[in-house]
Amino acid sequence: MSYAVDFNTVSTVGLESSPVADALAGLRANEARYFKNKYGHVFTVEPASEAKEIIDYVHRILEEERGIVISSPPLEATEFQVENVRWTYVFYENGLSINVLYTLDDSGKRAVGFKLSDGMEVPEELGAFKFARQKSKLAGTIRGSYFVIKKEY
Repeated sequence: MSYAVDFNTVSTVGLESSPVADALAGLRANEARYFKNKYGHVFTVEPASEAKEIIDYVHRILEEERGIVISSPPLEATEFQVENVRWTYVFYENGLSINVLYTLDDSGKRAVGFKLSDGMEVPEELGAFKFARQKSKLAGTIRGSYFVIKKEY
């Protein structure tokens, strides 16, 4: 069942099994606020069990572009299009959030972003990345990194 993320009242619904559930819920709410304020889009997620195609898409890009395999189980995912950009998000049990920004024009931006919830360690599979810090009222300190997608998906 899908869940519209409320950034006014942060909830751990769907994320309860995460050891950093509160921080991950704040990170998810932070994303929801961004899309609502910038595009008027309601950020809605679905359980991983109902989002296999979305998760497979993200995992395929990670594997083909950088040989990355995420060891933590996915909890939730979402995919939507705003303007001419396809956005895909997967939230993992360890507190990791991965998003794929894929502009549908050939000349546009295409990248994979990683965000680490406050309180989680950098996963071993992402150890080669440098993470910048960002403060968030909803999520505490978010550490983020990214890489540019080179192939077509």
